[in-house]
Amino acid sequence: MNSSSHKLRTALVFLLFFVCFSGAVVNLFILQITKHDFFVDLGNKQYNVMVTTPAPRAVILDRNGHPLALNHDSIAAFILPKTLKDPVGLKKFLQKHFPSAVARLKKNTANHFVYIKRKLTNEEQKLITDSGLEDIHLLAEPSRFYPSPATATITGITNIDNQGLFGIELQYNQRLSGTPTTSMLERDARSGHFHFSHKTMKQGDEGKPVRLTIDGTLQFFVQEELSAQAAKFKTPDGAAIIIDPTTGDILAMATIPTFNPLDTRDIDLATTKNSAVTESYEFGSAIKSFAALAALEEGVVTPDEMIDCEGTKTTIVEGRRINTVEAQGIVPFADVIARSNNIGIAKVAKRMGPALYKHYKKLGFGTKTGIAFPGEQAGFVNPPERWSKQSIISLSYGYELRTTLLRLTTAFGVFATNGHLITPRLVLEPEEYTKPPEKIFSDQSIAQMRAILERTTSSAGSARRASTKGYITLGKTSTANLLINGQYDQTKNLYGFVGIIEKGHYKRLIGLFLKESPYHDLYAATVAAPLFKKIAEKMLIHDHVLTGEDDADSSNSTAPQAR
Repeated sequence: MNSSSHKLRTALVFLLFFVCFSGAVVNLFILQITKHDFFVDLGNKQYNVMVTTPAPRAVILDRNGHPLALNHDSIAAFILPKTLKDPVGLKKFLQKHFPSAVARLKKNTANHFVYIKRKLTNEEQKLITDSGLEDIHLLAEPSRFYPSPATATITGITNIDNQGLFGIELQYNQRLSGTPTTSMLERDARSGHFHFSHKTMKQGDEGKPVRLTIDGTLQFFVQEELSAQAAKFKTPDGAAIIIDPTTGDILAMATIPTFNPLDTRDIDLATTKNSAVTESYEFGSAIKSFAALAALEEGVVTPDEMIDCEGTKTTIVEGRRINTVEAQGIVPFADVIARSNNIGIAKVAKRMGPALYKHYKKLGFGTKTGIAFPGEQAGFVNPPERWSKQSIISLSYGYELRTTLLRLTTAFGVFATNGHLITPRLVLEPEEYTKPPEKIFSDQSIAQMRAILERTTSSAGSARRASTKGYITLGKTSTANLLINGQYDQTKNLYGFVGIIEKGHYKRLIGLFLKESPYHDLYAATVAAPLFKKIAEKMLIHDHVLTGEDDADSSNSTAPQAR
């Protein structure tokens, strides 16, 4: 080998090493300088993981501290599509037992994580465990448990991600949820174990409990009696509410239909509404109580003034037909209300004119109560500028006025508070009070109406079946025709009652209704008044309010009627 050949080979080797070294330098330059940010970010993703941990959802309590909604773990099943060991066996199992998961898997084949089902039943958990499939994994997730199904339409429920859907769960969702904690974990990228460090980036806040004014036991009793009476008369809808008039606290607010919060599969949304708040109706004759109060306050009538009810069930007053259930002759105004005569109250209401509307608005009709509950309706009162010749007549006995059971019951509270309009509340917190009760009627008018309403529940009144022996009972029945497709249907009725039970300093308001029984010739006196008495008796026993006697017994022919 000559020297020139040796030098050439040496030069080629040197050149090769130089090119390799230069390539390495260039590559290092690219890695360290040009793509520095990219690889730092990649490293952070491999070694640093941000984890968001939701705060435990806070509980919902009744007024006595008993839980109405609390947390427990539910079990979810999931798969990791990228690491399946037995895809054929898995698919066969899912097609047989969880067919909806097969469709989800087809749509999400690129995902690293796919749920089979969440909130598994015990049977489904056993089915998966017994299958022996290693590709199906189980995971404990936070969920909600409702130990008091009777309060379902009040508390509401959460969705699959533990967020409120309706009721108190929705109204106070942010408060109950709190805020999540965000943490950074450093890990060994090869083993995947988190063990280097744990650093909190943002500290979350725990959810705050919500304590309701509801008495869970009393709610159960009311729901039980309401459901039993609805079953007896085959009525599909109804509600009942109990309020302490001294505080405005809602102690019970039951509805039918309702649902089981422990089994929300295929839930019918119609059963989730609390119709005492979310539905408004023309209640009929209960409104006579307020028309009579307005007339007394305006001084256009006195309780003992003789009113000509014309001794008939149907008459014409200034060209407008008025129907009533019971024929009465010339009777004191007190008996017009006690016997619920449409003719008599219409004649007195015409003396007031637009002043009647003023008093209805003063009582809050046509406005929301402001209760902390989603979906409250304001209702409606037909204003004087839109009145027809029939309007003042209809308004006197509860038509052309739509209201919720909650508003009707709180308005009736003026007879328990010496003329003060109460503000209802559902949450036991001072800030729920917006203003102190306002006195809107005189002592004299209230005293006169209390005597009339007590007479209504006596043996001489239309609501005698509501009377509870040993207690002062004031109340008014309501039988109203329902508006169906723009026409009042005399075969479809709402049967309501609103009243007060008193003994000494103890006072409670109870309002209720059932509607659309298939049976004909029914009235609130036989449907709603007995239900009032049953609820009142259970309430009095629950509240340990004893008598000492310990024997409380158990414009056209289609114009709507009210009683």
